[in-house]
Amino acid sequence: MHSLWKQFTGREHGPFVQFVKYGICGGVAVVVHVALFSVMALLVFPALTEREFVVQILHLQVPLMSDAVRANNAAWDNFAAFIFSNLTAYLLNILWVFKRGRHHWLVEIGMFYAVSGFSFLIGTGLQTWLIVHFGLTTTVAFGANLVTSMLINFAMRKFVIFNG
Repeated sequence: MHSLWKQFTGREHGPFVQFVKYGICGGVAVVVHVALFSVMALLVFPALTEREFVVQILHLQVPLMSDAVRANNAAWDNFAAFIFSNLTAYLLNILWVFKRGRHHWLVEIGMFYAVSGFSFLIGTGLQTWLIVHFGLTTTVAFGANLVTSMLINFAMRKFVIFNG
């Protein structure tokens, strides 16, 4: 048990503990992303429908709009949230999960954002497609976006950006 605790609190860890730590950091970044996305979707670029869970629970008023407008607004909300959640993910990853040093720090940050940007585009494309073609709620489409992005990001961060 002491060894497991050392792996979680230190910089040396096995692959399983590393993935769990990555998942925890990702969870924090997702909370940042979802919070910012939600605020943006409610207040800045409206993207919520009356069918959203949070809208129903909090009895919020949301404007009516076409799925195309909602999809576009959701993409802008997602972009704004991405900038800050990705910074959160980067900082947590270099402090707790991965070893730096494979690349110069500027290259590392550039690659981190490039990989995240690629997964962002794939996930946002999927999100937009699910809204426009299937009329899914923004929440469900956003969930599909998050899962897609997480899988791409972990593989690229572990095997390309950082020293394992």
